Amino acid sequence: MSISSDEVNFLVYRYLQESGFTHSAFTFGIESHISQSNINGALVPPAALISIIQKGLQFVEAEISVNEDGSVIDTRSLDSLSLIDAVMPDIIANRKAELSKQAASNSQNVIKDEHNVQVKVEETTNNSVQQTNHNEPMEVDSGVEIPASKATVLRGHELEVFSCAWNPCQDLLASGSGDSTARIWNLNETASGTPQHMILRHCIRDGGQEVPSNKDVTSLDWNCDGNKLATGSYDGHARIWSTEGHLISTLGQHKGPIFALKWNKKGNYILSAGVDKTTIIWDAQTGECKQQFPFHTAPALDVDWQNNTSFASCSTDQCIHVCKLGVEKPVKTFQGHTNEVNAIKWDPQGQMLASCSDDMTLKIWSMKHDTWVHDLKAHLKEIYTIKWSPSNPNTSLMLASASFDSTVRLWEVERGICIHTLTRHQEPVYSVAFSPDGKYLASGSFDKCVHIWSTQTGSLVHSYRGTGGIFEVCWNHRGDKVGASASDGSVCVLDLRK
Repeated sequence: MSISSDEVNFLVYRYLQESGFTHSAFTFGIESHISQSNINGALVPPAALISIIQKGLQFVEAEISVNEDGSVIDTRSLDSLSLIDAVMPDIIANRKAELSKQAASNSQNVIKDEHNVQVKVEETTNNSVQQTNHNEPMEVDSGVEIPASKATVLRGHELEVFSCAWNPCQDLLASGSGDSTARIWNLNETASGTPQHMILRHCIRDGGQEVPSNKDVTSLDWNCDGNKLATGSYDGHARIWSTEGHLISTLGQHKGPIFALKWNKKGNYILSAGVDKTTIIWDAQTGECKQQFPFHTAPALDVDWQNNTSFASCSTDQCIHVCKLGVEKPVKTFQGHTNEVNAIKWDPQGQMLASCSDDMTLKIWSMKHDTWVHDLKAHLKEIYTIKWSPSNPNTSLMLASASFDSTVRLWEVERGICIHTLTRHQEPVYSVAFSPDGKYLASGSFDKCVHIWSTQTGSLVHSYRGTGGIFEVCWNHRGDKVGASASDGSVCVLDLRK
């Protein structure tokens, strides 16, 4: 058996993508020349690297348990090997010696007192069962769990589905995948049987022909009228599509992957952020670049409109810039984060800007101040994304944050305090989304679970366990369906109507 460096590099690249380290994956892919390998990524299953490592660990443990004479040593009472332990010869040798010594001791105990040995084995077995149960997925109350009859699983994508977004006017769900396609799924009540879907193939020109780009579709956004869908891709192009799946225009000014893109409320401009350190405002009608903003010193990770002509952008350079169409310099620059800034969001009125970072903090900014208004510290690991609650005159404005520490937090921004910590997830949380009325919050985690919470009480209202790690969750315009995109290529739709 031989292992090529291309194979190892590809598995590491896929692991980085699946784990949410999109920026690291891009850099690694460029330096290791992944695009030049002849590996068909569509045939490689999700979590392939972890799977092969786990099998290797099992083989090492099996090898330790076999004596030179072929007899097998009982290893149940010892802890499992860690990955680092398994590659250290001294630890392997010590483990084998410890097992041999224990085996000899057990033999003597059998001769001395067979009854005591039986009791000991029963205790060990019970401990083993308790250990196993501790690592199983957290139990969900039967009254909370969404039944399979209320979940529609959409299959068609060949690789991870990184993003999903509902049409703002009808039940069309868009999804974007690592298989270089986006899809529009028709979940309207008039659609009968299996939901129909359109495939939006992302192609590039090569030798005068249209060929698949073989690059991830990283971002999706519908315009406010719901008649156009914009997509951003790792191939460096943004594209505009009709609801029927027809390509309207291709926007090609970025010199590398696009990490985020957004329509403005008016629907005449699209804003994009790229690894080339720039942000661009595009004319949605003509497809032309209206203005490119080259102010960041490292890849731009996220963008958000403040109004129809002003926006904020964030970057791995730890800075946030507020820019305006027609102005050649940033209107304002916010600094204070000590690690890359992953996401930014303006509140519904465009008055306060929230940001989250790998420095484990949330910060609230105002155009009236040069430094943060609130510096919110509670998460124990990187904060991946944030969302504001919708405008509601009867409730206080809230901010939700999702972290790699497996928790979601709800913050009352006016007082700068955390009002609820939502702790049922067991893996990093990649996405949160408020229902249109703000009464519920959906969260999606790599533990394969979608949880739906009451924003008033912080209690778990609904829960669904899918078949892959959840990258994104989103609500339809009526607030009775939740869509979720997953690492195994599936997209699920949860019907919350009673």
